[in-house]
Amino acid sequence: MTSSTSLNYTNLRDIWYKMIGIPGLEDTHIWLSIPICSMYIVAVVGNTFLILLISTGHSLHEPMYFFLSMLALADIFLSTVTIPKVLAIFWFQAGGISFASCVSQMFFLHFIFVTESGILLSMAFDRYVAICYPLRYTIILTPSVISRMGAASVTRGFFICFPLIFLVYRLTYCGRNIIHHSYCEHMGIARLACDSIKVNIYYGMVVALFSICLDVILINISYVLILCAVFRIPSQDARLKALSTCGSHVCVILLFYTPVFFSSLAHRFGGHSIPAHVHILLANLYVVLPPSLNPIIYGVKTKQIKERFVQVFSLNKVLR
Repeated sequence: MTSSTSLNYTNLRDIWYKMIGIPGLEDTHIWLSIPICSMYIVAVVGNTFLILLISTGHSLHEPMYFFLSMLALADIFLSTVTIPKVLAIFWFQAGGISFASCVSQMFFLHFIFVTESGILLSMAFDRYVAICYPLRYTIILTPSVISRMGAASVTRGFFICFPLIFLVYRLTYCGRNIIHHSYCEHMGIARLACDSIKVNIYYGMVVALFSICLDVILINISYVLILCAVFRIPSQDARLKALSTCGSHVCVILLFYTPVFFSSLAHRFGGHSIPAHVHILLANLYVVLPPSLNPIIYGVKTKQIKERFVQVFSLNKVLR
């Protein structure tokens, strides 16, 4: 019994695990890496540029853009936690990873994801105040309130996701070391264990229920209240202007949550009818596609950001 326990602990701490990328599509890894790498570059460059535009433009020092900076920063972290390793697997078959590194990647992935969901909720509240209480907008959303809302999103994400580390470390592992994925996530690690993972499954459902699902419900409530306020505005032009300020945020919300819910429903009800490579390809896309498109959406749909963008590049031409 003692030697068996010792072996399990040795495996847990010393064994190296191997991620195989997208099972069944190994021959196309190089081709798949091209769009994924391109999107990752766009995500990092686009969101960094967006943060610089907002931080250096005094006209953008408003609550909406402070929240947008938080979202851009979260997008950079979300894609960077996963995509470099994905590309290493696709390009160099470098799928080896230690257990501790795998758990670290798992924690930061879920932590950033839950934090970003909280930021999107904060942005919905921002739009609710801007449209329903426009005269009190700057009084309600002061810099200190914005800071506290951002800190609350980060703190909630940390405390919700930190127990995942203990949940995977408490399990007994006995030699299975192939991860059929291109990055480490909670249930992917848990399924390598030999004993029951019911607690992991239940806690995963609790995390989803009290973070993602709760955020979606509150976002929907905020937009119902926004629509009620908008349709009470007598002027059609004013109604359209009010709705246009929410357009980019709605696009980002749909882009962030739709792949998650589709993937979740496919796992729950798709069974074996949906191939594993489809699930994993979708999982790769939802950590890089929204971060790459968010700065483009806000750049195209937000007048102030477009003006600041033109101003910066006009100034560069003058300096030359």
